[in-house]
Amino acid sequence: MNMLFERKLAIPMEVKEMYPLTGNISEIVEKRIAELKMIFDGRSDKFLLVIGPCSADREDSVMEYVTRLKKLADKVEDKIFVVPRIYTNKPRTTGDGYKGMLHQPKPDEKPDMFKGIIAIRKLHMRVVQETGMAAADEMLYPENHKYLDDLMGYVAVGARSVEDQQHRLTASGIEVPVGMKNPTSGDFQVMLNAVQAAQHPHTFIYRGWEAHSEGNPYAHAILRGSTNKHGQSLPNYHYEDLMLVNDFYQERGLQNPAVVVDVNHANSGKKYLEQIRIAKEVLNSRRYNESLKKLVKGLMIESYLVDGNQKVGGDVFGQSITDPCLGWEKTERLVMDIAEAL
Repeated sequence: MNMLFERKLAIPMEVKEMYPLTGNISEIVEKRIAELKMIFDGRSDKFLLVIGPCSADREDSVMEYVTRLKKLADKVEDKIFVVPRIYTNKPRTTGDGYKGMLHQPKPDEKPDMFKGIIAIRKLHMRVVQETGMAAADEMLYPENHKYLDDLMGYVAVGARSVEDQQHRLTASGIEVPVGMKNPTSGDFQVMLNAVQAAQHPHTFIYRGWEAHSEGNPYAHAILRGSTNKHGQSLPNYHYEDLMLVNDFYQERGLQNPAVVVDVNHANSGKKYLEQIRIAKEVLNSRRYNESLKKLVKGLMIESYLVDGNQKVGGDVFGQSITDPCLGWEKTERLVMDIAEAL
């Protein structure tokens, strides 16, 4: 086998013993999850915003961002439920480039997976401790979810992972709401197949164990746009797209029909400033149709301290080293505009 096995990593239980939850972290996480479930099952009409950097690349700048975000969230808490986006795993289209804090705790140094596991656990703990908000992360590796499962407030399955059976089965055993993105092809039926699989109980192999899941009734769809065979971005946030997903949901009879619209990625063609316009168009669609008001539960927005992005090793504090993001001033204005429009 052309593969070098460098060392055996600590299992999740061992890492949790090394870095246990302290104080009232567990209670905060449980409360936040309960509030989020109320949004997805219709008991709360608050609007969800999963918002934050494309990648959580540095603990200091991420904490500066979420500290500001907490103050902003407090201003709009009567209408909006804010979940910080703390993405510590980054799928790469070609497999090349910075793969996130899990792989490289310091972006300009070589990968160190054990240090990465510790770094992401400590970061998520700090977010809960210092802001009282449980964060969102992407489940890039299903077998790694247990390292953070006692801290997560929201989990996303990405466009390149949503067709993978292990992601679907693992999502069926997760306690928190899990968003299933449409695949890069844009096929709504594939996305809803994933939602349906995640909502059902399963027996499967997980980390060497025979595992039994009960099904996750809060699994739901995330629309992030698609890419055609010519490499062109095709958005799927328009009124007609939302109505089509609504119809498909009704045909399948799934639990808690819900859509979160990712306003970046292929929906914006990675033109990060377009996120502002797209967010407002989605709100217009919700206002126009009562069915969409019930279906569209929130938005995903990529935002950091400084507009745009830079290369790995750049010296702009709080600017993305992956996809370009909205800077703080534009973010603050957009969130206040969304609150006013709801």
